[in-house]
Amino acid sequence: MGRVLALDYGKKRTGIAATDELQLIASGLTTVATPELLGFLKEYMAEEKIACIVVGEPRQMDNTPSESEALIQPFIKELSKNFPQIPIERQDERFTSKMAVQTMIEGGVKKMKRRNKALVDEISATLILQAYLNRVQ
Repeated sequence: MGRVLALDYGKKRTGIAATDELQLIASGLTTVATPELLGFLKEYMAEEKIACIVVGEPRQMDNTPSESEALIQPFIKELSKNFPQIPIERQDERFTSKMAVQTMIEGGVKKMKRRNKALVDEISATLILQAYLNRVQ
């Protein structure tokens, strides 16, 4: 099997989460500056077997694509070109940022650390990945 990667793609930063090799557990991996994302993924995939990449799909409450989808589509094309052998899936990411902050509050993370947008993005990617795993398993 291989790991499943999830990306919470953003204009400045992208949160990344990955499963274990059995695809049972979703864990936060890191947050990368978006301009450095493809380079990071190339290095990571040289070391790890990846079965699938899940990219968060931002949607409005009425289920229409959000504004940031216009940034994500060109990235997905670039991702497909660089990794043609790896399937790319989408997963609704509505409320993941709010859920990430709530998770930090419930986990006792101090207020100053909760302001760390990189940590919020990483947790959001983990929530996207877990939602994907729940949907396909």
